[in-house]
Amino acid sequence: MEANTRDTGRLPAAFLTPGSSSFMDFLSSHAPEQMPGSRPLPPVQGAIEAPHGTTILAAAFPGGVVIAGDRRATMGNVIAQRDIEKVFPADEFSAVGIAGTAGLAVEMTKLFQLELEHFEKVEGSQLSLEGKANRLSTMIRGNLGMALQGLAVVPLFAGYDVDRAKGRIFSYDVTGGRSEEVGFTAVGSGSVFARGALKKMYRDDLTEQQACTVAVQALYDAADDDSATGGPDMTRRIYPTVTVINDEGFKKLTDAEVSEIARAVHEGRLQLPNGPQAPAL
Repeated sequence: MEANTRDTGRLPAAFLTPGSSSFMDFLSSHAPEQMPGSRPLPPVQGAIEAPHGTTILAAAFPGGVVIAGDRRATMGNVIAQRDIEKVFPADEFSAVGIAGTAGLAVEMTKLFQLELEHFEKVEGSQLSLEGKANRLSTMIRGNLGMALQGLAVVPLFAGYDVDRAKGRIFSYDVTGGRSEEVGFTAVGSGSVFARGALKKMYRDDLTEQQACTVAVQALYDAADDDSATGGPDMTRRIYPTVTVINDEGFKKLTDAEVSEIARAVHEGRLQLPNGPQAPAL
């Protein structure tokens, strides 16, 4: 894209020419160097040390979906940040939870937010939830070169489908492969333990409050067995991020609301360190 060297106060022609409703297509055509996956890295030996986000999970309930994440970022065996945000609203009815290389994941999330906003402004309507999931898949695939150099981004996407009137969850692999999950899922280094906890506690008739509690319980289990996942930090008052998406839109629970859930979970763990016990058959 040629610079507008004359100070006329007018935008370059590229911004005034009708085209695709995709901001990514526009950026690829006029400023491809700004695309996250288009930046070449110098040759390196060994793994690149960069902060990584860890555990994100989502659980559906009648009328919506909960998506939550811990607050720890690690760099090798070091805690790089204790209060990182890993769950972001994509638009009014959807959210993205990031796992993998934190810097690239946040940048990709911001570009995804802009992509959805641009589509809505150009088309005059929101992209369907399925369409949003597909657009995110394309963005992840564009980062494959970075992923092969150790800078992978593996987000979790969840939202309220206004057409089907229910919450839906989508997970991805590093190549952009997309899978719709039924009920619940988790991604990141502590996902194995979080998913195991969700298996025991999840029911498809959970209330919104119960779904939030189950999410915190699962993150507590993940932190118990995975050193890269941070549990509720009562001393510093750092609690997991818990968000709810329903027919009223995206809502992030306040620190006071999450702390109440986290403290109740903690009190329960003083009696049962391994968490709630399911009845044996």
